[in-house]
Amino acid sequence: MSGGIPPIGPTGDTLAGPVDLDVTAADAGRRPRADAVRNRAKLLDAAARLVADCGAANLTMDAVAAEAEVGKGTVFRRFGDRNGLLLALLDHEEQRIQEAFLSGPPPLGPGAPAIERLRAFGPAVMRHELDNMELYLAAEPPVERRCSVPARGLRRAHLMILLRQTEATTDVELAAETLLASIDTPLLHHLVEQRRFPLARLEAGWQDLVTRLATPLP
Repeated sequence: MSGGIPPIGPTGDTLAGPVDLDVTAADAGRRPRADAVRNRAKLLDAAARLVADCGAANLTMDAVAAEAEVGKGTVFRRFGDRNGLLLALLDHEEQRIQEAFLSGPPPLGPGAPAIERLRAFGPAVMRHELDNMELYLAAEPPVERRCSVPARGLRRAHLMILLRQTEATTDVELAAETLLASIDTPLLHHLVEQRRFPLARLEAGWQDLVTRLATPLP
């Protein structure tokens, strides 16, 4: 898959498909050889075992190299840095949520009115991120890149399309950013884990925000 944001279709209301979370590997953009694919899978299997045993926050490139029985340089060449490795681990789960809102069953996927898809999007993403919270937090990019990773761009474009389809009179680009900010991963962690907000409260807040942003003015 390409690491870029899929183009909006000719009618302005479709996206081409899922994207990677980010592209950080040193050989990104080239077609990988079969042995490179096998080696990458071996490294990711080793990393996944370590995350299951020790947690994502404790994952190191040295530990992955030792677990996979390869040199540390191999891990760096394949993933660029620790953040690239964590993003690769997350990619499979991110593709699942992308496929759910791009082509899955309604109301999250196509086939439901835009307003219903907007209402379904927030709770689906919140549950997905809570299920993978440790990995998402460990793979959080530097602050200057947080808003520019391709996966976030795909979510933003999807929300903008749905907002336009509701005929909302607000600034749809800013509205999409506002909606994304309300389900930001570190914020979600803070509200659920530190302030003990029940998920039902956050979902109700999402529905209220969608109503305010997507309802056309009389």
